[in-house]
Amino acid sequence: MISRRILLLSAAELLPFTARAEPPSPRDQADIARIETYLNSLKTLKAHFIQATGDGQISEGTAWLQRPGKMRFQYTPPAPFLLIAAHGVLTFNDSALQQTSNIPLSRTPLGILLADNVTLSGAVTVTAIQRLPGQIQLTLVRTESPGDGSLTLIFADNPLALKQWTVIDAQRRETHVTLYNVQLGGSFDQQLFEQISPPAARNPD
Repeated sequence: MISRRILLLSAAELLPFTARAEPPSPRDQADIARIETYLNSLKTLKAHFIQATGDGQISEGTAWLQRPGKMRFQYTPPAPFLLIAAHGVLTFNDSALQQTSNIPLSRTPLGILLADNVTLSGAVTVTAIQRLPGQIQLTLVRTESPGDGSLTLIFADNPLALKQWTVIDAQRRETHVTLYNVQLGGSFDQQLFEQISPPAARNPD
């Protein structure tokens, strides 16, 4: 069975989850500012996703993201999962076990991505930045509660585009999400973010 861990990946190429030893360089500051501007311009997103957990389990489905504060991950059967973020809460439903768990969005790394105004300083600390050919990765934690976990955002570069993210939770478990067929902009039926139902029962457009 696919792990119940919420949105996390094994990624050997990521930098260690440690505080930065020195202030960001001017190049780092420029890239951080560029990513901040990009994220604040991203209002809605729909994509196919593939999720891989640290223990090697794979699932997929359709993701809807609407900033601020809303997300839906509709998993493709036989995965019995549904994840919704709305009203400041991240809700995870496992229909096979008939269990639902709720976590304050402010206590999850994904809350950084879904913030009304993404600010990559102050309440958020950039702990790592890595550049690969055609790619840039940024690892973030909440400054006051780094133990809640980290979020690594992985972008294609030139032009900048969000392609993947990795969440490491408070127990150091990882989940990696890769986005495909990304559609930006447009409006969504707000019921997407209001209804918890078994994934097999509904696959909204």
